[in-house]
Amino acid sequence: MSDLSNMEKRKLERALQMDEGYVLEFSNKTFNEFMNKTLGIEIYEEKYLGHSGSKASRMRAFWDLESNYMVAKAFEALVTDWDEYAGFDAKLPSDDFIKIMHRLKESAPVPDISVIQPNSEEKDFEALAKAVREAIEKNEPEAGLDRLHTYLIKYFRTLCTKHGVTVNKDKPLHSLVGEYIKAIKAKELIESEITERILKSTISVMEAFNKIRNHHSFAHDNDVLNYHESLLIYGHITSSIRFIETIEIAKEKSQEESSLDDIPF
Repeated sequence: MSDLSNMEKRKLERALQMDEGYVLEFSNKTFNEFMNKTLGIEIYEEKYLGHSGSKASRMRAFWDLESNYMVAKAFEALVTDWDEYAGFDAKLPSDDFIKIMHRLKESAPVPDISVIQPNSEEKDFEALAKAVREAIEKNEPEAGLDRLHTYLIKYFRTLCTKHGVTVNKDKPLHSLVGEYIKAIKAKELIESEITERILKSTISVMEAFNKIRNHHSFAHDNDVLNYHESLLIYGHITSSIRFIETIEIAKEKSQEESSLDDIPF
């Protein structure tokens, strides 16, 4: 459940115009569509009934039942398309609303979990990434360790292929990471020695993760790793992926600029 204070809830209710049972300009249909598209939940399930079953009552039940991360994710989606949901003549979301949204997001167990996204169109990759994220959204990191490992295999295999590294399905995770780091080092995509060292330390982390996956996850009939250590693994991996994505984005931008320079005018 989220840890919204009573004061925060009152501020949110004002921002979302939740008097008389409403939530912004949502109808029952559009409210359910929004929650389903944003979070994959059916807000009209009985568990979100609340006191009266109104949209406002269901929103309050959502706050009480779901994690900080889930609530923050819903708020972010509202802010992104505020005009559509609040009406084109409505005021922008209040500073209080934005501050509460950021607090919830930053207090989530793994704030960077949104970086867990497929980096190829490989079959079922999106479903896999979603399952990894949902383990954190439900605050059950230990339940997602095996899927996180599988996600990383697919993720680094794709990266290696993009950088011209030949890979096969038998290559373990830590070897894929090592091949990737070697490739970006050769292409001078990292500048400092300390960055190279930090990235290389990830190789041994991933090698240890192989053992966790095999002996302390739901991949087999194992005693699963405890909550806090599972959370630590998630946090380290998501921060590493966030940095790697900055490298890949910079590489793609550089390639685009080079291709534009080659266009004759």
